[in-house]
Amino acid sequence: MVISHVNGVMGQKHPVVPSILVKRGACARTLVIAIAIGIVLLNSGCGLVEAPILNPKGPIALAEREILFRAVAIMMIVVIPVIFMTFWFAWRYRASNMKSRYEANWMSSKVDAVIWVVPALIVIALGVHVWVYTHKFDPYKPLQSEKPLDVQVVAQDWKWLFIYPAQGVATVNELAFPSDLPFRLMITSDTVMNSFFIPALGGQIYAMAGMQTQLNLRASEPGRFVGRNTQYSGRGFSDQHFAAIAMTLADFEAWVTQVRQSSNKLDAETYAELAKPSAAHPVVHYSQVESGLFDGIIRKYHASMNSHGAVVAK
Repeated sequence: MVISHVNGVMGQKHPVVPSILVKRGACARTLVIAIAIGIVLLNSGCGLVEAPILNPKGPIALAEREILFRAVAIMMIVVIPVIFMTFWFAWRYRASNMKSRYEANWMSSKVDAVIWVVPALIVIALGVHVWVYTHKFDPYKPLQSEKPLDVQVVAQDWKWLFIYPAQGVATVNELAFPSDLPFRLMITSDTVMNSFFIPALGGQIYAMAGMQTQLNLRASEPGRFVGRNTQYSGRGFSDQHFAAIAMTLADFEAWVTQVRQSSNKLDAETYAELAKPSAAHPVVHYSQVESGLFDGIIRKYHASMNSHGAVVAK
């Protein structure tokens, strides 16, 4: 009986596929479809189109988005074929497909050349692209010939202090500036290293104690944006964000007038209290600022480093 059964199977023109392989193939197809549907559903709720990096509100952020798009396009030269071949190989050499041949022993110099040369060219192209545009959009480089609005920025635990030296006022967790006009941020830290970032306007730059970095930005239109610290700095890190408000020149002048009406004064004693760690700090306005406060915050770390034998660059 066993022999006749085997002969019957061998006499067929097409091989009989075991049921377990057919079931595995059906399960694999179902899994692929489920994953595809899941990805579509997740992306439909992400709102990536409205993300600040992809929806810039300033010339620097717009230029950085174009750099990102070009870099992604270069990488897609190898990514898209790999993704396509992954699914094609999985389908062509599935367990239920008895027509495809398995050829384990092969050697091709052409395939090896493609595997090594194409990725190398992509890395070179990305390197040249990033190098050129990194220097072109130097954060220290002024955006226009006209005089920018200067703002001194101090990172604290866990809040941001903004000092307007020309206007003689200061704020906590609120950065206001005129739209369509450049503004220059001089940034330092009075605590651990922070990272200053307004996604809608431009890339991040580090804030470090005893040092000053600069960031030149401009908003193309009035609006309210979110700025944040992107460098983990302790328990209050998640609440260390601020409002970046671009307004018309007339509205900015009115805002400065409003801040000058505040009864708060920012002197050394008030600053010492403000510098104490606090999370989710409310917006505070100061109508007066002690002269040289920002420079004094930087200098105090120079004295500390000198006492430990460090060399401070002048």
